[in-house]
Amino acid sequence: MNLAQATCNLHPKRAASARCPSCRLFFCSECITEHDGKLTCAACLRKPAQPSAVTVGKLDIFQIMPIVHLLIAVLVCWFLFYFIAQVLMEIPDAFHDGTIWK
Repeated sequence: MNLAQATCNLHPKRAASARCPSCRLFFCSECITEHDGKLTCAACLRKPAQPSAVTVGKLDIFQIMPIVHLLIAVLVCWFLFYFIAQVLMEIPDAFHDGTIWK
């Protein structure tokens, strides 16, 4: 829906004059206000200021990345030890019988 067709969220009979960037709802000129150079509705203006961060839905990406890095590190270590074990298993049994050192 664009601004020309929208009506106020609080006053359905009035045409909308702006859209709140926080809640994405349309409001008439009486319901929207300018705060710090931005148009904001009264409900969003009452909310406490939240720190801005790159988010994925409701989960903060900066909280997810350490977990992802840990999982990648564990996976790399597992593959490293797996392939070292495969190389050690390829050593012939005659190497371990003790006659090679006499």
